[in-house]
Amino acid sequence: MAKKKKNIELQDRNIEFTENGITYKLIRFKVENMTLDVIRYEGDTKLDEYNIPFAHIPKAIKKTIKPK
Repeated sequence: MAKKKKNIELQDRNIEFTENGITYKLIRFKVENMTLDVIRYEGDTKLDEYNIPFAHIPKAIKKTIKPK
């Protein structure tokens, strides 16, 4: 039987980073396709929910998430 890969919930860890004046707050890490669900903020305004590849986040954030 195939091993089911899970999603890692990150919302309770309050991990966020800022790039080009936009703040990204991490919600969920999808291990199967190596992407992150994030919420984008500009200042205090919520822009939208967004999906970014794991490779496009800063190295310091990657170390805290570290997929197994």
